[in-house]
Amino acid sequence: MRLPKQVKIVEVGPRDGLQNEKTLISADDKLALIEQLANAGVNYIESGSFVSPKWVPQMATSSEVFEKLNRINNVTYAALTPNMKGFEAAMAVNASEVAIFGAASESFSQKNINCSIDESLARFEPIMLAAKKANINVRGYVSCVVGCPYEGHIEPEKVADVAEKLFNMGCYEISLGDTIGVGTAASVKTMIDTVSQRIPIEKLAVHFHDTYGQALTNIYTALQSGIMVVDSAIAGLGGCPYAKGASGNVATEDVLYLLNGLGIKTGINIEKLLEAGWFISDKLDKKPVSKVSNAYRAQILK
Repeated sequence: MRLPKQVKIVEVGPRDGLQNEKTLISADDKLALIEQLANAGVNYIESGSFVSPKWVPQMATSSEVFEKLNRINNVTYAALTPNMKGFEAAMAVNASEVAIFGAASESFSQKNINCSIDESLARFEPIMLAAKKANINVRGYVSCVVGCPYEGHIEPEKVADVAEKLFNMGCYEISLGDTIGVGTAASVKTMIDTVSQRIPIEKLAVHFHDTYGQALTNIYTALQSGIMVVDSAIAGLGGCPYAKGASGNVATEDVLYLLNGLGIKTGINIEKLLEAGWFISDKLDKKPVSKVSNAYRAQILK
């Protein structure tokens, strides 16, 4: 098997996970979660998003979170910045780096941000110029890489087109997101093979939702294809807005259990990670989506 010896986990729970949770979490609790994740050995944490609080109320405290962070050396505290105003706000509170996003589906782009794919990418050009001037890394996301809630199947070439444009704009890494979680091992392999013909495999990451229970299988397939960076959310935070009642992001605990079982190094302590997941789940008054987390907790409570 062609598997990497080491994998970087990009923790998206404090941003992508919490933004879909209805229960509002205070800045102090977000800070406690981020600190627990960092102490567990997670070295990349997407800590907030600089978007309009009107549209994403959960992210209204992002400036406060970044201002109060107890930063640990070698930990990246990243922010999502959809426009220049967001980028400037992220820079004002010393975000380590920023992320921008495009979609592989024209319908998704039009219905969500009211513009075409090319128009959406053009909006990021000022951010890329400013980031380069400030020596700030920019990560790129591509949504709907295997399926779209409006168009259905997405051709891999479309994904490759958008990913290549983001990469050529200056994004150092492109995260390929299965936004509605419809991917299978076969569709994921085909998509990664196609994209990696245009972008070096070491510059690609994967971001799977677990709507149909295929996220871990798809991650394993991605690892076999040479992927070495995996996005995930502590406790499986976040719902899937396009599939009612479905789970969202794959749980970091489950990903770590998979990687540990394969002998792949991450530098993350699973016991401390589980504590972080239980902490935020208790704040949300819900059980973790993570099967690994629930299994561990059941053993403790025996």
